[in-house]
Amino acid sequence: MNKIDIILSGIGGQGILSIATVIGQASIEADLYLKQSEVHGMSQRGGQVQSDLRLSDCEIQSDLIPLGKADMIISMEPLEALRYLPYLKEDGQIITSSEPFYNIPNYPDYNMVMDKLKSFPNSHILEIDKIAKENQIPKSSNMILLGMAASYLNIFTIDQMKHAIEKVFASKGEKIVNDNIKAFNIGLSSVSK
Repeated sequence: MNKIDIILSGIGGQGILSIATVIGQASIEADLYLKQSEVHGMSQRGGQVQSDLRLSDCEIQSDLIPLGKADMIISMEPLEALRYLPYLKEDGQIITSSEPFYNIPNYPDYNMVMDKLKSFPNSHILEIDKIAKENQIPKSSNMILLGMAASYLNIFTIDQMKHAIEKVFASKGEKIVNDNIKAFNIGLSSVSK
């Protein structure tokens, strides 16, 4: 059986649900079963956004990922990645931005958050917002994050992921599609397996 359980997390407005949409489209192209569960806050309030994605070549019974069973956490915000660590398998992958979003008054010490994330052997951390701005694609940092994860999403091919990006963003025009493919490629080249 070929399957992967992914927790997506971040803050409203960061593009986590766009990542979920692209992965969903890729799963259709790969002829996979998909179950998704979402919990999200109001983006204008900077609310927490979280989605469980379960993909498999066999039928899936539940849309919720049990504690200790996630293969991967993909997070647009480091504290949100830390929040879902209890769900991660011992050998699971953490793919996260290093840039905090200070949306709560008692945000923990940044260095403590980063030290905890870096203590996991399979953590991949990158300044995705900074890189997106440097490459004149500031609204595509979420696709940099998806590109970082792509090497570990072995349930898809890279071409299936890129085609899914093209389909999801096609209605927004060629420039938006190209910006998101560029971002994906940047993320993909930033992670060495």
